[in-house]
Amino acid sequence: MTNRTASHGDAMNILDHDDIAALKAYVRAPTGNKRAESTVLLGVTHSNLKASLMEIRFNKHMTVANVKAKLVSHTGTSVSAMRLLLKDGNRIVAAMENDDNMLGFYSPKDGYLIHVVDTDPSSLSAGGWLEDTSKVEKFKLSEDAYNAREKTYRKFKEAKLKQDPEWCIKKEMALRRGEEYVPPDPDLHKEVTANIKVRIAARDTFLDATAHAMQAPCFDRDLCQVGDRCEVAPGDRRGTVRFVGNGLKSLPAGFWVGISYDEPHGKHDGEIKGQRLFQCAPGHGAIVRPTHVTVGDFPEEEIDWDDLGSDGEL
Repeated sequence: MTNRTASHGDAMNILDHDDIAALKAYVRAPTGNKRAESTVLLGVTHSNLKASLMEIRFNKHMTVANVKAKLVSHTGTSVSAMRLLLKDGNRIVAAMENDDNMLGFYSPKDGYLIHVVDTDPSSLSAGGWLEDTSKVEKFKLSEDAYNAREKTYRKFKEAKLKQDPEWCIKKEMALRRGEEYVPPDPDLHKEVTANIKVRIAARDTFLDATAHAMQAPCFDRDLCQVGDRCEVAPGDRRGTVRFVGNGLKSLPAGFWVGISYDEPHGKHDGEIKGQRLFQCAPGHGAIVRPTHVTVGDFPEEEIDWDDLGSDGEL
């Protein structure tokens, strides 16, 4: 009888270079490329938990009872208190009520969700006990109880400082690594600290100057007054100045100009976020920065009826 068991060396002699390369590629391929056709990746949510679990791999040939058994370790809900809903996003696809049915009976697809409804009012997850850390009683230890303990870091530190008044944890770690500890240069530390303070002061000065510039007048108010005709860029939209001012609660700092356009190019009737700045026809009002406004002889544009077509349409 021929011995059909081949050694590793015999196998290597049987396979050529291309076969070995193909075998290595198959073994090293991502697991997603070797999924069985009956495998489906489903997310899991829980009625008592805000967070969603990462996707879990299920076999469509599993019974609903086996799916529940698999979810026990992930959700903490017992099988008897578990009700499963198959969902596609927020849409319920099916209620998996029959424990004897196969998972594939409900036609799950990758990306679907199994929503676990916990019917046990005394469940560990009820009331947020598995997520809300404020509900968990914290361990507290009094100073006297901590001082009575042996081998604490406090006692370790006190003992080290008695041996070496210049001891620090960095020095201890260097000694344990067998390295020479080089203490920080106090002059360098002072220099770095001074540089940081200078930079902080410069930043504060810049911020104060910026805030002052935003509040200060950035244009000559005499050149832009209520009632002046103007043109607003971009778009060369003409209108009348109806408001000039700053310090508005409804707008960022700086000066603003209220415009009543001749045509309905605006967004409101002069009321901004509940604050009435001026009055104009709805859709004709706008609030712009002074840099966009040019005051001058800009009369309302009139339609030249002689330029209309013979059909009388614009």
